[in-house]
Amino acid sequence: MILRAEWTKLHTVRSTPWLLLAAATSTIGLGAATVALTTGSDLVAASLSGVYCGQIAIVVLAVLAMTNEYASGLVSTTLACTPRRTRVLLAKTATVIATVLSAALASVTGSLVAARSLAGDQGITVTSGPALRAAFGTVLYLTLVALLSLGIATALRHTAAALTTVLGLLYLFPLLAQFIGDERWHTRIERYAPMSAGLAVQSTTNLGDLPIGPWTGLGVLAAYAGAALLLGAVLFTTRDA
Repeated sequence: MILRAEWTKLHTVRSTPWLLLAAATSTIGLGAATVALTTGSDLVAASLSGVYCGQIAIVVLAVLAMTNEYASGLVSTTLACTPRRTRVLLAKTATVIATVLSAALASVTGSLVAARSLAGDQGITVTSGPALRAAFGTVLYLTLVALLSLGIATALRHTAAALTTVLGLLYLFPLLAQFIGDERWHTRIERYAPMSAGLAVQSTTNLGDLPIGPWTGLGVLAAYAGAALLLGAVLFTTRDA
């Protein structure tokens, strides 16, 4: 019953379908444009590069899943009906995961199909091990970004603050890395920043040149998401609504 209530709340908000559509179209569109313009060898990673833009809509959706209730005051009603706050948070988490997974699967599939049609003679073998890992890893990446966003939104309870924090975590570190001349620090930032580490899973060629391994990088992002959810859960269950 709690899960159904959370699903209804998320999917009756007018912004939800538009955000899911924006995530899919921007991911597929930017990926297709990158493949059309690229001459590199890693066409799989190029086809999935639209995630850089598409993830913004996922962040907004996951943040609003929590902060909308605080903005409207509905959170007091939710907690009055379900005093066990951990069940509420688990239901919200499950709802966000299911929603983002469907959007991520559609986005990744659409990106690979579009890239395959655009690549022409170069071709993309989507059934190869590295390509499947990149595709599956990208779906997991978007899901983990959603969980990171939900955790931070739960801790901060304010839409603007949560969005600023999440987008700063994702985009600020890679941006700073471009201005750092010290190669060691540049590598460290790419290795431990959530977005650059997580997106290492998209690479299918020259893996030895990556600052961090594909699955290890996704593990770094998972650690960020887990820490954010843990902090959010502690604050959600211990402070007043």
